[in-house]
Amino acid sequence: MRAAFHAGLDELASHLARMVRLAGDMMTNASIALHQNDLALAALVVDDYDQIKGLYTSLERRCVALLALEAPVAGDLRVVVSTVHALGHAQRMGNLARHVAMIAQFKRPNPMTSGTVRPVLARMSLLASQLAADAATAIEYQDPLSGCRLAVADDEVDALLRHLFGILFAKDWSDGVEPAVNAALIGRYYERFGDHAVAIARGVCYRVTGEISDGHAVRAAGYFGEHRLPF
Repeated sequence: MRAAFHAGLDELASHLARMVRLAGDMMTNASIALHQNDLALAALVVDDYDQIKGLYTSLERRCVALLALEAPVAGDLRVVVSTVHALGHAQRMGNLARHVAMIAQFKRPNPMTSGTVRPVLARMSLLASQLAADAATAIEYQDPLSGCRLAVADDEVDALLRHLFGILFAKDWSDGVEPAVNAALIGRYYERFGDHAVAIARGVCYRVTGEISDGHAVRAAGYFGEHRLPF
């Protein structure tokens, strides 16, 4: 019975890693669609979110079943609880990728037409996709130190967001209000995406060691300037 239970836990971890990788692929494709003005690719990313939602629902139900039927204790309980939290982060990562794709679909002019913000957002997109891939690898290898490594890359994302805001609020910004708002939103989506990836990696530490990492936990609430955003 316990062997079957642990096999179920391993299967959960495998599916969770797949879900995180899917969210990373969505963000990569959403960024390509944005930078290349590829409306068809953007539409595919939006449709991919249904797969993320399906995985979230099925895996959450599996976690509930394990809690209800198997009565896990100690380390096993830790695994299930950390998986439930990680599923929520992965689902929100997919949703953020969908938001980027929707900007590529519907916003005109495309925010990438501004040469000053394009390289900043391009770098943020690369880092966000890499953070998702690294978070999935952390799950697969159960690496308790991965959270600290991901936090370093995430710090660069945060610095780039501050730099982006500096460009958008500078007196010489001449591309208008709506492109500035869209660029700020895209940067914010990348930053939040990275925060969720770091939270997943820190959850691996909790799963393996039982210790709760600090540092980025406080930042997980997130700020846009001085105002909280609902994602």
